[in-house]
Amino acid sequence: MSTDALPRFACPDWWERIKRGAPPMCEVPVNEAKARRALAFFDRLRLPDVPGNPPLRDACGDWFRDIVVAFLASEDPATKERLVWELLCMVPKKSSKTTYTAALKLTALYMCEVPNGQMLLIGPSQNISTRLFDQAQGMIRLDERLQKIFRIQDHLKTVTRYKTGTAIEVKTFDTSIVTGEIPLMTTIDEVHELGKKNGALQVMQQIRGGGITQTGGQLLMITTQSDKEPAGIWKAEVQKARAIRDGRAGPRPIMLPVLYEFPERLQKVETFWRDRKNWPLVLPNLGRSISQQRLEDDYANNGSVSPEAEQIWMSQHLNIEIGLGLHSERWVGADYWEGAAQSGLTLDKILATSEVVVIGVDGGGLDDLLGVAVLGRHADSKCWQHWGKAWADRGVLELRKEIAPELQDLEKQKQLTLVDNLEDEAIPEILDVCKRVRDAGLFPDEDGIGMDPEGVGSIIDALIEAEFEIEDIRSISQGYKLNAAIKGAPVKLKNGSLVHCGQQLMRWCVGNAKVETRGNAVIVTKAKSGSAKIDPLMALFDAVMLMNWNPVAAGSKDFEYTGM
Repeated sequence: MSTDALPRFACPDWWERIKRGAPPMCEVPVNEAKARRALAFFDRLRLPDVPGNPPLRDACGDWFRDIVVAFLASEDPATKERLVWELLCMVPKKSSKTTYTAALKLTALYMCEVPNGQMLLIGPSQNISTRLFDQAQGMIRLDERLQKIFRIQDHLKTVTRYKTGTAIEVKTFDTSIVTGEIPLMTTIDEVHELGKKNGALQVMQQIRGGGITQTGGQLLMITTQSDKEPAGIWKAEVQKARAIRDGRAGPRPIMLPVLYEFPERLQKVETFWRDRKNWPLVLPNLGRSISQQRLEDDYANNGSVSPEAEQIWMSQHLNIEIGLGLHSERWVGADYWEGAAQSGLTLDKILATSEVVVIGVDGGGLDDLLGVAVLGRHADSKCWQHWGKAWADRGVLELRKEIAPELQDLEKQKQLTLVDNLEDEAIPEILDVCKRVRDAGLFPDEDGIGMDPEGVGSIIDALIEAEFEIEDIRSISQGYKLNAAIKGAPVKLKNGSLVHCGQQLMRWCVGNAKVETRGNAVIVTKAKSGSAKIDPLMALFDAVMLMNWNPVAAGSKDFEYTGM
């Protein structure tokens, strides 16, 4: 493919660029006069928190200068209009990103000639917002000439350019604070933290909506990778950035992606990212704000002390995305889960092609999920086929705020249903699934529905009222007695005799599952994995236990496959 044929901002050779020390971004046409002016101002700014207060011309790496030029001086050669309206930079921790971002913002304020405008400098927390302001005001106070250009109001956390009246206002990311703003430029530090906040999407829409004007509306996002699996607005933004970088986002994107990360295939290879010789590839500021030896010492003393610590350390210092297979306490089935996804597999198709079906149920309280697993044995191949669903009381969004964005994402995908009353809304849906299996003649004579005996009394009552027999329901002991399912399912996932619908719900649950060894058994528990995270997977284990007994369907099925 020729360069001319590439969509705007596509950079298919980004990994090759990283390996030769260049920024992972495409070449952006710029207005050379603007670029020179921007760099001249940026380079004279001095670091306020480093001995000797060196100027950025000496202290800043060229990688960030390229970002400054692209963001502030991009220009279409034909129309003379700005090209880069948004920029997302993901760079590891300790890369001076907050300091450099504050300097870029001051440069933008200096170059802006719009009178009485507003620029926002936003952090996801007050501490991060304050850090941004401290760096900006510190740079101004180090230079008497800059003090004649900018007015600092510490109590308001505002920097104003005297000539134009346009000001940088430092704020914390919150719906009530940014509502109604019409910013010329917005900068968000640590945007990955927004994935943990309720209402983040609405705030981003307000920021972007307020910026769609003739005079401005640029958005700069700079961040490390998330210390949790990407969710919410962060998941959407990083996926969009990767699609643009890879040329999969249409011909005219407005976001320039600059992502310092390993390719996905290498992020899954633990021996690769644990090899310290590979670390410099994603550390553009190495030798300036951080040294290789300091980084290695920090890993040895802090990052490697436990699987949980390593997971967080790698996400922050090497931008390794947390997900399947990153922590060593993971359930081994996680290694084979994605490979067992079968395109086009649905609940309808499972019912249409299976000779026998069993159902697992795992329920909890108001701060938990209620999970159901349907597991069918294919009539011809004998392959086990899985579909899952979950329900949760709507109050879980407040009780488990740390996972609320993930739950809201799953609700949008209709793999999770949030309800106001589990008994009135969730249990009838579970009954509908069970009735469909029964009406198709796919349940065995007995032991067709297996469940954790804790907290399922209402479900059992509803099943009996719906004319299911008590023999249809089997109590599945948990803990070490699930060992056969916990160890057996990965074998079937690996050899292809257990497949699933590729649901994000299950991917999330599988990624959350952690194991511990007790005697000769391996167990997966909520105490280890976290409440409200693995119930649909536990329901699958219940169903696997039933299918292990090689059941035979009680009747002939008469369900017609609709292709849904």
